[in-house]
Amino acid sequence: MAHPSELGFQDAASPVMEELLHFHDHTLMIVFLISTLVLYIIIAMVTTKLTNKFILDSQEIEIIWTLLPAMILILIALPSLRILYLMDEINNSHLTIKAMGHQWYWSYEYTDYQTINFDSYMVPTQDLTPGQFRLLETDHRMVVPLESPIRVLVSADDVLHSWAIPSLGIKMDAVPGRLNQTAFIISRPGVYYGQCSEICGANHSFMPIVVEAVPLKHFEDWSMLMLEDA
Repeated sequence: MAHPSELGFQDAASPVMEELLHFHDHTLMIVFLISTLVLYIIIAMVTTKLTNKFILDSQEIEIIWTLLPAMILILIALPSLRILYLMDEINNSHLTIKAMGHQWYWSYEYTDYQTINFDSYMVPTQDLTPGQFRLLETDHRMVVPLESPIRVLVSADDVLHSWAIPSLGIKMDAVPGRLNQTAFIISRPGVYYGQCSEICGANHSFMPIVVEAVPLKHFEDWSMLMLEDA
């Protein structure tokens, strides 16, 4: 999860987020190089009193400053398109979960099971136990198996919401009357926090998302307990 004074992204917990971090670093280095070159040109123009008459009307210079930006755009566009296709591809998901946004809580339904569904409310500050995070902890977590392709169907019951978990590289809008889908694979066990990323009303900041990734055996035990309770 995020830390105070953190300047970068959260640590990646899924292959897609790792790709996004690599693409961010790749693009940022290109931006740094462009900024350095432009700054050098500005300083050189301001400080020098000399004029090169060959630069004022030069076909070679015009070819360079036309081709160079085109090449830079290609270097940025190709990795970007690759990641977009990776994020959009959903193959042979092991589990499908429906996440429905309400004002102001989330409800989850495990569509592969008949009776596993629950609402997930934020834990009030006065009810927090030691070790829990204020405004981020929920009374019911979305439990998923580790290293398994998970498909999430996202929708809303009233207004626009957004199901977002930064460390997994997921941000999917929840639109009333529309069913959007996303997928992820969590590569290491842990608890991952997110929040609604769409301004959905007065309590917009009080509908957190908590995903707990556990080994498959533990997930099977949890699902059996949920079925017995139902």
